[in-house]
Amino acid sequence: MKAQIKWQGKIFEANLKKPLSIAIPLKDGHHNPNCYFAEPAKFEVIRADGFVGSVKLGGPVNHQKITISPHGNGTHTECYGHITTSDAVIANELREHIHVAQLISVTPRAKNGDLIIDESALEVGRLQGVITALVVRTMPNSSQKLQHNYSGTNPTYFTKEAMQAIVDRGIEHLITDLPSVDREQDEGRLAAHKAFWQLDNEIRPNATITELAFISEEIEDGLYLLDLQVLPIHLDASPSNPILYSLSAIKE
Repeated sequence: MKAQIKWQGKIFEANLKKPLSIAIPLKDGHHNPNCYFAEPAKFEVIRADGFVGSVKLGGPVNHQKITISPHGNGTHTECYGHITTSDAVIANELREHIHVAQLISVTPRAKNGDLIIDESALEVGRLQGVITALVVRTMPNSSQKLQHNYSGTNPTYFTKEAMQAIVDRGIEHLITDLPSVDREQDEGRLAAHKAFWQLDNEIRPNATITELAFISEEIEDGLYLLDLQVLPIHLDASPSNPILYSLSAIKE
């Protein structure tokens, strides 16, 4: 199945039969990435009044309780409620789920003992004018990201200037494989988050950041149709499943 999309005066074709999920599957226990010292995700069989929610244990159906930390256990999408007192929730703020996105691979730069994504590493000039979503894959890229423990390791982060450059290009939805766009320990400054949502100017309420994605090497840099899927949950963030579809321009 293929779909034609008219976007900002151009026509593109997307192959809807070949979805490319860039979410990390959520599993029980320590088989997920971890950041900010979150407790591991936990899947528990529900038991009550003789009922056992496990077919393997003799119950009629499988019925489990899941305990997770959206920010710490895997791929998640967050709104500006993450860093404000607004009580904004992702279920209300993410109003459009389909976007034209560009995937770029970025090699972080070393500076003062940190690895950063600054304007030079980002190469903003390569971003195409039709996009409203940006997917950033950090290099080197390996399957270790699927269950890496980032807690206490000072992972790569975006500079405030790089984030402002992303905003200036009209990017409303940023997806990255990093655990956070900000430095792990930054004394609460959250400069990149604040720049993305423009907290010092006019807040961009519908903009979102997705962290802890995983973009396989098999997915090439370029344009994609993005389906940004989240749970209709009343929290600042939700576990999410960003789906990419290959996109190609059609000559009129």
